[in-house]
Amino acid sequence: MTLQQLKYILAIVSCGSISEAAKQLFISQPSLSSAVKEMEQEIGVDIFLRSSKGIVLSNEGAEFLSYARQVVEQAELLEQRYMNKKPSKKLCAISTQHYAFAVQAFVSLLKDLNTNEYECTLRETRTYEIIEDVRNMRSEIGILYLNDFNRKVIEKILKESKLRFHPLFVAEPHVFISSAHPLAAKTIIEIEDLDEFPCLSFEQGEYNSFYFSEEILSTRTYKKKISVSDRATLFNLLIGLNGYTISSGVLNEDLNGEHIKSVRLRTEENMQIGYITNMKANLSQLAADYVRKLKSIISDFGYTILSQEDEPV
Repeated sequence: MTLQQLKYILAIVSCGSISEAAKQLFISQPSLSSAVKEMEQEIGVDIFLRSSKGIVLSNEGAEFLSYARQVVEQAELLEQRYMNKKPSKKLCAISTQHYAFAVQAFVSLLKDLNTNEYECTLRETRTYEIIEDVRNMRSEIGILYLNDFNRKVIEKILKESKLRFHPLFVAEPHVFISSAHPLAAKTIIEIEDLDEFPCLSFEQGEYNSFYFSEEILSTRTYKKKISVSDRATLFNLLIGLNGYTISSGVLNEDLNGEHIKSVRLRTEENMQIGYITNMKANLSQLAADYVRKLKSIISDFGYTILSQEDEPV
């Protein structure tokens, strides 16, 4: 087993495929596949499960990846200290539901990086894909919410996927509307007040179950319903059609503009927002720093962090 082979494994996981990793590593795909097979035979473990759809990490591969990442990081520290090598690019991948505070934490993280090079990914994506990203270690962290309606289903999937949910804070649901909306002057909105306005939600693709919805009250019948795939489109429709969406209430004017307003929704439900990690892997230093940024920003919005026991070290 060589250090180069470990770097090959990390590259494949980061890229999501052997072909893409081979391009980035400037080697042929057969050579890379051969190197991986050789390592798998040496350690007696199938690091990747292969199918017609591509490759995913096996359970044993996920555990192996955790150790491989630590070895490579330690080797790079030695090289920097004693061989004056330039630090490698900082790497970090986050998957999240569509939350402004998640983007704000990402921006703060990158601004504070003391490096000239980094390669980071922030995926605002569907709920099921967030879980899959963390399970397959395409992302170190996934941000989503639990409530009384979806908790049993989501927690069952997390348990089966060997993922852990770390609670961050409890949000009281708010409605995001245009600042020119007829209901914008209200301090609290009844759900019935919204019946004549279009309800906007984030579509969930083939896993379009109520349990994967990013919005609470997903089983309610709406007269007008629009599904979108990105936050910019959703906000444009909020403004253009006097629509609304139900979310956490955490809104950043610098990122979302001054034309969107957050108004409290009267409901007994709440949203426990947190992040998921893979039980078989330790967070990188960059991912741990991102969690600290998240907690700091959430606290600045006036929310109480639920627990400090999961604070990364």
